[in-house]
Amino acid sequence: MRHSDDIETPRGAARTTTDLPAVPVGTVLVLGHGAGGDVDAPDLIAVRDAVVDAGVGVIRVTQPYRVAGRRAPAPAGHLDEAWTAVLAALRQRHPDVARWVVGGRSSGARVACRTAGAVGAAGIVALAFPLHPPGRPERSRADELRTGLPTLVVNGDRDPFGVPEPGPDVEVAIRPGERHDLRGNPARTAEVVRDWLRARAWTPA
Repeated sequence: MRHSDDIETPRGAARTTTDLPAVPVGTVLVLGHGAGGDVDAPDLIAVRDAVVDAGVGVIRVTQPYRVAGRRAPAPAGHLDEAWTAVLAALRQRHPDVARWVVGGRSSGARVACRTAGAVGAAGIVALAFPLHPPGRPERSRADELRTGLPTLVVNGDRDPFGVPEPGPDVEVAIRPGERHDLRGNPARTAEVVRDWLRARAWTPA
């Protein structure tokens, strides 16, 4: 089952696209997009398909600046504020969901990490986490991954934004030959996410 609608946030309307499996849903994965991209990026679509097939709901969130037609990303604080408002609304809409996992690609992964504690997430899926600006390794964003929550990072080994190091709660899956867009083999990226969810018993089977 799929449907799309808008949710009002303090930063304007965000758009949600919801895909639910036929089985009762215990876990929902909420995914955000990259800074200049959208929720139809190949890796996000592949993850949606694999995870829904495994019995997990997926909700893709388009930030208000993209809904308004702008490509330049909003400030980080605005992104976090809108995302937090969307998660609060989704919890009200789906009160029977036992577990919310947050994530996204690139900028969306950073938003999910920064707000995971505030929204009560059980875990994080970070696709193409931009560890630092290209060529600027001294400007590391590694602290954003230190949430204390189970976190999966999937990055290509040729990503110019760098590859995070694993940590106590952070598992890093490195995709050989992939760059920041993770377009080389989206299906394999999706399998990594599905298997990580299964390993935590966050899928029905």
